[in-house]
Amino acid sequence: MREIVLDTETTGFDPLTGDRLVEIGCLELMNHIPTGRNFHRYLNPEREMPEAAFRIHGLSTDFLADKPKFAELAGDFLAFIEDAPLVIHNAEFDLKFINWELEKVGQRALPMSRAIDTVIMARKKFPGAPASLDALCKRFNIDNSNRTLHGALLDAQLLADVYLELLGGRQTGLTLAAEDAGTAEMSFAKRNAAAGDRPARPPRAFPPSAEELEAHAAFVAKLKNAVWLQ
Repeated sequence: MREIVLDTETTGFDPLTGDRLVEIGCLELMNHIPTGRNFHRYLNPEREMPEAAFRIHGLSTDFLADKPKFAELAGDFLAFIEDAPLVIHNAEFDLKFINWELEKVGQRALPMSRAIDTVIMARKKFPGAPASLDALCKRFNIDNSNRTLHGALLDAQLLADVYLELLGGRQTGLTLAAEDAGTAEMSFAKRNAAAGDRPARPPRAFPPSAEELEAHAAFVAKLKNAVWLQ
């Protein structure tokens, strides 16, 4: 099963008011395990970087000035994600920006049905607890000490670890292949057969004591229509 973990950075909160994408970071999972393949690009937003956004991700207007525009790499982005499910933290925000950019260059929007939203997963698993990426890294003891600023690829890497933990931890998807071959190949039936070769123990009885019988009778006498008396 192929999945893409995705994160973005932007100039603000809403493309309808002029905000744009400035960074896309994606990494590939196969059966929930990172393959090492990723897609990471900085983008020229064709506008000035607001100070509030710069303080979050550190991407300045000058730094982004010579970077490609989204139209120049939309094809590469779509080729990388193909039709895989998209693992996103707060998917509505990222897809809002991606779809605005895609539609602007004549490409079809990505449906929300493709998104696996880890914020929703976290809130279902830990109701009432903080669901930010930093909070989940802390909960799962994932090292995010390098996250002094937001960055799309770094955040996607952290999110991949968080996603695995939300699925149930690092044993998810593993099989007996890593065990000793002799043990792994022994079927459940063979193990039961081997156990049957051992001498059987005689059944042990645990009769109630006289005190327990007396206490039980007193308890039953207090009940109305007790099943023991029918």
